[in-house]
Amino acid sequence: SPMKYIRAPIAVLAIFLIVGAIFVLRSDEKRVAESTFPETSPGPTVRVGNTTVRVSVMDTPEERQIGLSGRERLAPDEGMLFIFPEDGQYAFWMKDMRFSIDILWLSASDRPSRDGSEDGRVVYMLENVSPDTYPQSFVSSGPARYVLELPAGFVGRNNVSLGDIVRL
Repeated sequence: SPMKYIRAPIAVLAIFLIVGAIFVLRSDEKRVAESTFPETSPGPTVRVGNTTVRVSVMDTPEERQIGLSGRERLAPDEGMLFIFPEDGQYAFWMKDMRFSIDILWLSASDRPSRDGSEDGRVVYMLENVSPDTYPQSFVSSGPARYVLELPAGFVGRNNVSLGDIVRL
C-alpha cells in the first residue's frame, strides 16, 4: 500500500526531530549552567580602567565567607565584589578554590562621583594567587572597604596599578 511508504519516512522524521530537540535543549541547559550571568541578565558592573566587569556582589557575612569557593572559573569580564560595612584590613584565602585569581583591595571614596556612584581606589593588589597557597591568608597593607576578585592575568592585561580608580 502507498501509505506504508509514506508512514515510515514520517516516523523517521518525527524521531529525528525529537532527538534533535532534546539535544538542543540539553546543550542550552549546559550553556546556561556554565554561565554565571545569562546573556539576558547583565547584572551589576564595575569599571576597572577602561574595562567593564560584571560582578557578583557579596555583602553579607555568609556570602563573603563562601566567595568563589567551589566555582569552576570566572569569565574574562567577570569578577566578585566583596563589600564590607566599614574600612578594615580584610584577609582572604584560597579555601576550596579551583583556579587562580587577581585580588584588588579598594578604599572607599571620600565623596560620590558626579553621577552618584561610588569610587574605590586600588590600595593593594595581588596577582595570580593560586589555590595551592591555601591555608595562607592575604591581607591588604592598609584599610580597604571593598575587595574585587578577578580572573588571574586581569591586572596585567588591563594595566591596573596601585592608586587606580574603580567605578563601583
